[in-house]
Amino acid sequence: MAMTETLKQHLNDIYNKCLHCGLCLPSCPTYNLNFREESSPRGRIQLIHSYQNNELKLSDIFVNEMYFCLDCQACETACPAGVHFGELVEEARSSISERSAEPFGLRFLKKIFLQAVLSSPSRVKTAAKIMRLYQCSGLRDAIDRSEILRLFSEKLYEKHQLLPYVDNKYFDEEVAEVISQEGEIRGRVGFLSGCIMNVAFSQIHHDAVNVLTANGYEVVIPKNQVCCGSLHAHNGEIETAKSLARKNIEVFEQFEFDALVIDSAGCSAFMKEYNRILADDLKYAERAKMFSSRVKDISEFLAEVGLKKEPKHLDKKVTYHEACHLVHTQKISKQPRQLIQSIPGIEFVELPESTWCCGSAGIYNIVRYDDSMKILERKMKNVELTGAEIVLTANPGCHLQIQFGIRKFGLHMEVLHPISLLARAYRS
Repeated sequence: MAMTETLKQHLNDIYNKCLHCGLCLPSCPTYNLNFREESSPRGRIQLIHSYQNNELKLSDIFVNEMYFCLDCQACETACPAGVHFGELVEEARSSISERSAEPFGLRFLKKIFLQAVLSSPSRVKTAAKIMRLYQCSGLRDAIDRSEILRLFSEKLYEKHQLLPYVDNKYFDEEVAEVISQEGEIRGRVGFLSGCIMNVAFSQIHHDAVNVLTANGYEVVIPKNQVCCGSLHAHNGEIETAKSLARKNIEVFEQFEFDALVIDSAGCSAFMKEYNRILADDLKYAERAKMFSSRVKDISEFLAEVGLKKEPKHLDKKVTYHEACHLVHTQKISKQPRQLIQSIPGIEFVELPESTWCCGSAGIYNIVRYDDSMKILERKMKNVELTGAEIVLTANPGCHLQIQFGIRKFGLHMEVLHPISLLARAYRS
């Protein structure tokens, strides 16, 4: 789809906000890998502006820089002028995708994983069943133990270990569409089951629902909801993301609720942007605006309404890694800490550089594996310094990446979502 004049002007307005001051440079993980100007936020902004104004061709260098970027948006937190860098890089990736100019491996992964699988709940479950069969057969563990993949590639061996473990049962198939609770009802919330979380992190979803009901909320989990579209939008597949957004709006509109509560940072961040991506859609613009205004990350929601049920004592030493799309995109930082520190007995240790990306970044750790591992190594050195028993993080990509890092660097820790820690305190 060709860029409209309205969109072009909007992106130019974002560009013109940039002061080129360089305050974003220390916060950029990729710039800190090579210290090259074109790999800094202001350098990429200049590249994007030149490309959009036909001063720069769609070169390999341009494409590489757009995908070398993590889209972690740490530069947005550092920026004194409020430049929305994420919008610029995602529009640039969309232009690259329209021209099929990505590297072949990335384009293939997007076609198979994003377009063919994640865009359809039934195909997500079909893929999950195949993976489940693979792991239940014992073949997956046998391949890891034998280290046979090292004969082909060390990188392939480690990427294999990044695969999520699929749950025995999928979350949306175990719960009712409306979950009520006895006693005083404080309100009613919608809940996103999503895609990967639904089949590989169902326990986190169950923990979230249990915490919400324990605190007096009815929970609505529409059966026909779809993937939020965040991975698609962040990787240039904006039209697919819009299609998924429209579907979710239609599905959730059929239910009454006070807020749409989400326990995945990437999902909540993107669903808050439905109003932006559908702003030019005459049929959905107002509906998207209303929808996005009700989206809440679960820690944000619980901090606002307060805990009705007091957690029990839990004697654990924990630290907290801040998911990029929670702290930088949504500016949610103190709320998860409040949740964690509300649990009696918890020894909370601040993680050095807690807002520094872990290197997961959606599919980044697959398509830019070497760069991802350099970023992960820095993260894991800081995690080790805390001496924590549990590392908390609120995004599935971060969860898998840090879990892998613990194995890779020989640490002995558990990875949990903050809401799972609170649910554990309720159960203890």
